Amino acid sequence: MVHQQTITIETTGHRHMHDLTERVAEVVAASRVRTGTVQVFNVGSTGAIGMIEFEPGLVEDLPDVLDRLIPPSTDYGHERAWHDGNGHSHLQATWLGPSIHVPVAEGQPVLGTWQQIFHLECDVKPRRRSIVVTVVGE
Repeated sequence: MVHQQTITIETTGHRHMHDLTERVAEVVAASRVRTGTVQVFNVGSTGAIGMIEFEPGLVEDLPDVLDRLIPPSTDYGHERAWHDGNGHSHLQATWLGPSIHVPVAEGQPVLGTWQQIFHLECDVKPRRRSIVVTVVGE
């Protein structure tokens, strides 16, 4: 069985994080899949999906670390080509990745107590994001 839904979120721009855990769990429940996997995928090249303990300190720390590793700059080839200020956004999103897979057991995503699914906006401006959630199993 395969079930797919799209979650839409609004971001405020660079560094904005959303906790998607509850919304993903709702999609899994609606799928009626008891055992399988759920994939959570960001549509677009400047947003990322991952897992973290979604608490204020880490919500601040993750974007801080990314900005130190891949800082905003005009030195990127993307900036020289497009001059749109988001070369680092593409690189940060690529570093984290656009999707994750989570096991489903007993009709629920299998997550640790301190493990939540997040979306991170890496682009420099607010975006309306489509997150495709696909549940596969039986």
